[in-house]
Amino acid sequence: MSGADAVRRYYERVDAGDVDGVLNCFTDDAIYHRPGYAPMVGRDSLAAFYGGERVIAGGRHILDAVLVDGDQVAVRGRFEGTLKDGSAARVGFCDFFVLDEQHRALTRHSYFDVPAV
Repeated sequence: MSGADAVRRYYERVDAGDVDGVLNCFTDDAIYHRPGYAPMVGRDSLAAFYGGERVIAGGRHILDAVLVDGDQVAVRGRFEGTLKDGSAARVGFCDFFVLDEQHRALTRHSYFDVPAV
């Protein structure tokens, strides 16, 4: 499996609501940086986020570009879905992953296409 395939698998697991599958895409000590949240460090923190803290009820990620440079993968795409409050969500995003030798995420940084400044 390539790094690009591993990252695509991550989004498939997220969209399927497969928390265990998502967690398997990360190393045990992974760090996830997401705007509006403290850095999520380790499996327990990621499990709490994907298992309930995440404000998204469901939807799908549409990947427009996946770029690989060695152990780094950059993704540009769109998310379309529903938030837990019932409102619709449509947002562009960029994610940057650093992967280990087994193509699991060591780090992930997310950025969203919304006005912030």
